[in-house]
Amino acid sequence: MEDTENTRGTQKKEEVSALLGVEHFPVLVVTVSLLSAYTILVAGWFNRKACFPISLATVLFQFALAVLILRHVLTAGPIEYRLGGWAAPWGIVYVVDALNAFVLVAILFVSVLCVIYGWKNVEKEIEARKIVSFYVILQLLITGLCGIVVTGDMFNLYVFLEIASLTGYALIAAAGGRALRASFNYLIMGSIGACFYLLGVGFLYAVTGSLNMLDIQHILPPLYENKMVQAAFVFIFVGFSIKMALFPLHLWQPDAYTYAPSTVSALIAATMSKVSVYALIRIIFTVFTVDFIRHYAGLDVIICWVAAIGIIMGSIFAIAQRNIKRMLAYSSISQIGYIMLGVGLAPLSVWGLVGAVAHILNHAIMKCCLFMSVGGFFHRLKLLDIRYFDGLGKKMPWTSAFFTIAALSMIGVPPTTGFASKIFLLIASAEASKSMSSGYAFIAILLFSSLLNLVYFWRVIERMYFVEHEHEIAAESASEGSVPSASSASVTKGDGIPRAMLFSMLVLASACILVGILWLTPLPATLVSELLARFGFPQPPEFMSVATALSSVGGGV
Repeated sequence: MEDTENTRGTQKKEEVSALLGVEHFPVLVVTVSLLSAYTILVAGWFNRKACFPISLATVLFQFALAVLILRHVLTAGPIEYRLGGWAAPWGIVYVVDALNAFVLVAILFVSVLCVIYGWKNVEKEIEARKIVSFYVILQLLITGLCGIVVTGDMFNLYVFLEIASLTGYALIAAAGGRALRASFNYLIMGSIGACFYLLGVGFLYAVTGSLNMLDIQHILPPLYENKMVQAAFVFIFVGFSIKMALFPLHLWQPDAYTYAPSTVSALIAATMSKVSVYALIRIIFTVFTVDFIRHYAGLDVIICWVAAIGIIMGSIFAIAQRNIKRMLAYSSISQIGYIMLGVGLAPLSVWGLVGAVAHILNHAIMKCCLFMSVGGFFHRLKLLDIRYFDGLGKKMPWTSAFFTIAALSMIGVPPTTGFASKIFLLIASAEASKSMSSGYAFIAILLFSSLLNLVYFWRVIERMYFVEHEHEIAAESASEGSVPSASSASVTKGDGIPRAMLFSMLVLASACILVGILWLTPLPATLVSELLARFGFPQPPEFMSVATALSSVGGGV
């Protein structure tokens, strides 16, 4: 009886999806954004104030499409859209499954909040004559990000990767001054990363004669020993490691995040590196598959150790920073290590893949909230030097509270998103320890990294709430864009910043808690099951019962 009702429910959902034309949404989510960029350009000639509402309406529409796509994928299965009606492998195909539908929702959710956040903030940090071009480029960036996520073609991914990268360089440079040099460094490193990826794609095409991801997946298994296939994996891995700022290929990121406008810092920190991580996960587990990783003994361990070193070094560099944006930039390098550790552990434990995918969303929420909070401090007080944060909790209580919630989430305080990610990765490390001794080392690294996170975030929280007066500090930080202590600022209702900025921070701070709780319940079970099935991983019973997994691991270890 229940099976019959479930079948009817599924059929009804499929009928609704067919009525809405959900199968066309993957291409629509890209083209709408592209057309919006040109619309903003034309409308901006007549009225500069039209840029924001057009951009906001577009990303809201895209987000609605993404939610419907995710709903369809989880109830009716993956979506395949053939551009021009050409079937794979001859034509370009957009393929959306549980992984990229989830990432698409995450990217557009953050994008909506960033556009809202930047409504008044952009006008203060960017010259009036650049406003129209800023929104045009912003919309093109979102176009590129969405394209990377939905495409099922290796070369088409490169095209969208370049669109997202070029627009990212331009948005960083919009602040002028030192942002120009930061953008140029990003341009050089980003171009090198793109070239590495393109070389890898070229090698795969030379061996397989195809650019379609699923087609290459079926052709590769007999060719695992081929030197060009091996070289392709290395080139693609290094290329995306540069793009995502995986240590030690992170050199472009600190300056880019530090000197970009506040809205841009929040957006690129939450989306650019996450989309690059997604693309690498997609290529590793869809194109090469987990069998390729297992074929080469020790490859997964190498990935884990590179990630583990990045986790520790990123945190150590973060502790050494005085500029709050630079501290958050190095923190992001550490957090990318968490995701890649999950990728490396995935062949040994399905919890590794779950932790990696979950942290794409979790880190996007946390880091976007942190950069938005810092943007609020800068908007009102031009304050970036941590040493001058004394008393800030009283002067800007709401912004300081949102920063604190996101910081506690980064540390891994339950029941936040950061806690959920670390629980998944700890379980994966514990399961991996059954087959490799390094698993215990990764558990220690994850716990130690939480202590390092506590060190560099607590010093900020301490100054905001517990330091009333501070001795005079030399004015050497003037070059950092800082001003004297926040204790000289007056208390202002609403923190003295636009409500749109506070609204975005409120939503993200709330998500740090609510999403963290959600991950620890059975609700994401359907998403996780679809994800594991797509990549050929086993489906353990009661998968989303964290308590069950912990007890089973404890018994096995």
